[in-house]
Amino acid sequence: MNRVVVTGIGALTAIGNSVPEYLEGLKTGRSGAGPITQFDPELFKTQFACEVKDWDPATKLDARAIRRQDRYTVMALYTAYEALEMSGLLTIDEEGKPQVAVDPDRAGCIWASGIGGLRSLEEQIEIFEGGNGTPRYNPFMIPRMIANMGAGYVSMEFNLRGPSYATVSACASGGHALAAAADDIRLGRADIMVTGGSEAVVTKVGIGGFNSMKALSTRNDDMATASRPYDADRDGFVLGEGAGAFVLESLEHAQARGATILAEVAGYAASSDAYHISAPHPEGAGAKMAMVNALKYANLSPADVDYINTHGTSTPLGDTAELKAIQLAFGEDAYNLHISSTKSMTGHLLGAAAAIESVACVLAIQHNFVPPTINHFTDDPNIDPKLNLTFNKSVEKTIDVALSNTFGFGGHNSATIFKRFNP
Repeated sequence: MNRVVVTGIGALTAIGNSVPEYLEGLKTGRSGAGPITQFDPELFKTQFACEVKDWDPATKLDARAIRRQDRYTVMALYTAYEALEMSGLLTIDEEGKPQVAVDPDRAGCIWASGIGGLRSLEEQIEIFEGGNGTPRYNPFMIPRMIANMGAGYVSMEFNLRGPSYATVSACASGGHALAAAADDIRLGRADIMVTGGSEAVVTKVGIGGFNSMKALSTRNDDMATASRPYDADRDGFVLGEGAGAFVLESLEHAQARGATILAEVAGYAASSDAYHISAPHPEGAGAKMAMVNALKYANLSPADVDYINTHGTSTPLGDTAELKAIQLAFGEDAYNLHISSTKSMTGHLLGAAAAIESVACVLAIQHNFVPPTINHFTDDPNIDPKLNLTFNKSVEKTIDVALSNTFGFGGHNSATIFKRFNP
């Protein structure tokens, strides 16, 4: 089977609109939370989110195309563009159109979104309700709304005619997209895959829906520190938006063209809690199996892992269940590795979480550091104090193997392992 390597990454988050900016935000431990600007949140219990800031997609994308697409799709295109640029595969023709130097039949795109074009659906319903009752909708409503259009538009923009589809498994979506894309390369179905995830649901329905579940923090008086994974006073997650992108290649293809290899995709696994629609298994049974099987797939032992980027959403039940799962999967080795939740900085990107957090894992390997879990003030007595949760400040450390966990409503679990490339 083919080895799978990473040759490009892209990032768009509340703490940075590019990979270099995201890296700086991770290293400095910057909070991306602030007042919601995309609608008036005055009547909502939660009035803040981790929004992307000062972002102009027209610096890379066609302005007309931007107007026709939902925000989540634009984010997908923007980060895919950055990842392809970094990979050295992207060129611009005389008409200013992007060209990718690959056999289009051997390149594809698998893209994740947990919800898709919620903003577009919400806008069209509001227009209909504010009208005279005549069912007149924008002809782009359905294409803007459906969750496969991230994959569709990326494939069309860059002429990728290989495998192309979307994964939708709530907050585990991005992990499943990465695994599926890697499998296409590993099994010889493609030489290159663009993959990742994007989400843009800082909307009335998004905030209101999660508020009704009592899933979001309501710390309106202290927004910047509201995302508090593992803190005793955590009260829910902070909704984020953005995207993360990858260019994956077979090792043979990457070496043949002299590509810079950022990391290797070592292993991945999926599992189900088979327990509850939204609550995690209290003992982390499904999460444990995802990690154990990912290690088996990668032919690694628990002692080989240097860093775990956790799902760590800042919810009372979820954080402790995941740490129990880590201890079950890693045993005594759990005390020798670094653990952190970058959602403390970016908020929770739902279907894009695994993508952007996997980018953080690759950056940790490249730059030898552990991103922090910021906003820690009070120890949780239900969390083992011997676990190194990398509170408040990043740590310089050689990272050869990093694992990304993501878990979604419905009991979906995903674990992905990246390692330093060694020929």
